Amino acid sequence: RKGLSMDAYLELQLLPDPEFPPAMLMNALFAKLHRALVSHGEGRIGISFPDVGTGQLGQRLRLHGQAGELEKLMASNWLQGMRDHLAAFAIHPVPDGAKHRIVRRVQAQSNPERLRRRLIRRKGIGEDEAREAIPDSAAQTLALPSLLVTSQSTQQQFRLFIEHLPPRAESSPGSFTSYGLSNVASIPWF
Repeated sequence: RKGLSMDAYLELQLLPDPEFPPAMLMNALFAKLHRALVSHGEGRIGISFPDVGTGQLGQRLRLHGQAGELEKLMASNWLQGMRDHLAAFAIHPVPDGAKHRIVRRVQAQSNPERLRRRLIRRKGIGEDEAREAIPDSAAQTLALPSLLVTSQSTQQQFRLFIEHLPPRAESSPGSFTSYGLSNVASIPWF
């Protein structure tokens, strides 16, 4: 048996809220999910955003995995404080004929200072030479949808850019990060 079968899913739909924009609610939901996945054990649950569009993740977050794993996660009460903002749906089997898709993190080369320090370390060049090689204008922003995440270890905020690769017929096994993302493992797409 190769990898884990992704035979079930659970969908969380954000409800409209006059006080909080959807992106803020999705950031809060994702932060809670990340903490739950860290304590639940990484690797067995993947995520997708069924309404992903140009620069937007949409207002639905789908969790993918085996039914037992999703049940264990949901029993951990990780949604506390978010329930008023969500329509949580039951765990369902993945529909027959679903395509597969990799949903992965893409990191932007956004900090020229960090890139220069790395260049100095790797190539043994001076600071002026590094500044010439990597000007401040080298900061790259991605045209991908993102979430604003606070690092649990450093407490610093950063953008987590998420890319949904094109759907395909075959699934690919592998494990997921504590963000529910993977460069190799696919989730069912329907």
